[in-house]
Amino acid sequence: MRNEPAAPVAVTLPASAGSSARARRVVGEAASAWGLSADVADDAALVVTELVSNAVDHAAGPVGLTVTRTESGVRIEVADRSSALPEPRPVRVDSARGRGLIIVAALSRSWGSEPTSDGKVVWAELAA
Repeated sequence: MRNEPAAPVAVTLPASAGSSARARRVVGEAASAWGLSADVADDAALVVTELVSNAVDHAAGPVGLTVTRTESGVRIEVADRSSALPEPRPVRVDSARGRGLIIVAALSRSWGSEPTSDGKVVWAELAA
């Protein structure tokens, strides 16, 4: 595994169902290029799936994805055009939905969101 930071990877995705799969490919290719372990790549793929799915479900317009190799892991940022900041909610046992942010929190060293001039960025950092 390499410890030095590498150039970030950034793409713009449409707010559509296929964007989560494309985001997983982007993260997987970056993880491979950066020499990250399969476990980290798998966790990052699940985290990006949840973040992009939330952006597609709850915001309008394109979704920005930036993946950055840090000295101690990887940072995933998903930007959308909704100003509503995400909040984990209680899980209803009879619902198949609503667990995304719980999954992100469980797999990430830290996560959060920040308002931007035209929406927000939701980010997660994973240890390598």
